[in-house]
Amino acid sequence: MLSLILLPDRYEVCRLDKDESIPASLLNKADFISVTRTAEELSIVCTENTVSDCTKVQKGMRAFKIEGPLSFTLTGVLASLINPLSEQGISVFAISTYDTDYLLVQEEDLLSAIDVLQGVCTIKEG
Repeated sequence: MLSLILLPDRYEVCRLDKDESIPASLLNKADFISVTRTAEELSIVCTENTVSDCTKVQKGMRAFKIEGPLSFTLTGVLASLINPLSEQGISVFAISTYDTDYLLVQEEDLLSAIDVLQGVCTIKEG
């Protein structure tokens, strides 16, 4: 059975223009950050109020970390968590790393998400 760790902080998903630089201060401020650059945008997921010049921001996110590392040969890990949440109308923002995956939900959905996820995995406080 999968095990999730509920991270203690509140996070934001920040969008910057595609040509913006990654804020240098970001790398020293957080235990968890995700930076993705595409041809259209620079997206940063970090603890709330870490990046000040976002063009758009979604605040109030809470994060679950799948206890890993996970093997690249595993299939359906994210689907096994996202599908039950989706069936209950809970929106999810997913991030994958080399070792594991993270699921972010809006804080107002946190208790409902915990109830749903406890049916398919164990949850620990991080």
